Parts: sequence; structure tokens; C-alpha cells
Amino acid sequence: MSAVEEKLAALGLSLPEVVPPLAAYQPAVQSGVYVYTAGQLPMVEGKLPVTGKVGAEVTAEEAKDLARVCALNALAAVKSVAGDLDRIARVVKVVGFVASQSDFTGQPGVVNGASELLAEVLGDKGVHARSAVGVAVLPLDAPVEVEIQVELAQ
Repeated sequence: MSAVEEKLAALGLSLPEVVPPLAAYQPAVQSGVYVYTAGQLPMVEGKLPVTGKVGAEVTAEEAKDLARVCALNALAAVKSVAGDLDRIARVVKVVGFVASQSDFTGQPGVVNGASELLAEVLGDKGVHARSAVGVAVLPLDAPVEVEIQVELAQ
């Protein structure tokens, strides 16, 4: 087990299986020393635990927890191409999409779920640049979607 996966275990978490693509794309691709993930939905055992808009059917706190799940799924996607999460030199960028009710403006707080998980698990290597974007709808009516870009150690 990698040091990163040991840290996950210490937090009471485990790396899930890679979420299969919903369409014509790969969960992650490597280009040089970078791995780019596709947008990761908060799938748990093949299902979305919650659907709907944040600020309507889904609370901001629920959505923040779902963003953590998205980050775990993104780490699984990274591992699928990098082979070992200990190869992560740093998380470079996180982009979070939040399916939001029209008057909801707390997207940064929701995406903090992903950012905080990455920092907890990877320490300074998990600190990154980020965008948090409100959108009208996401695939399968998911409340949140997260993609990450990581740099691998050579």
C-alpha cells in the first residue's frame, strides 16, 4: 500500500474503483509528467447518492461532502494511469462544477470539500490552484463534479 493510501486509511477512507466513463472519454490521461482527470462525479459503488441542485434539493454541506467523494474518485483515476499515488509531486489545478439553484453563490465552499481532502491526504503536495464554477445542470443530475491535474515526480 502506498503512503498516500495509508494516509487515506488513517482518515477512515479507501480508494474506490475507477468510475467507468459515461461516454467517449478516458477517466484520466497522462501527458508527460502531468495527469489530467476527466470530470469525476460523486459516484459511490456505481450510483449517485444524491441528485439535484445545490441550494434547492441538496444543501451546501451535502454538496461539500460529495465534492470529497469526487476528489477520491479523481485520485483513483490518477492511480489508474500513474500506477502509484506516491508519484504525485503536486496537485496543480482543481476545477469544481456545482449544479446550482439560480441564487446559490456558495460554489467555493462546496468545492472546498475536494480541496480540503487533497490537502489532508497529500499535505503541501495537495495545495493547488482552483476554479469553482456554478452551472445549470451536470450529467445524471449530479450536484457536483470535480476534475484535477497533477504533476508526477520523475
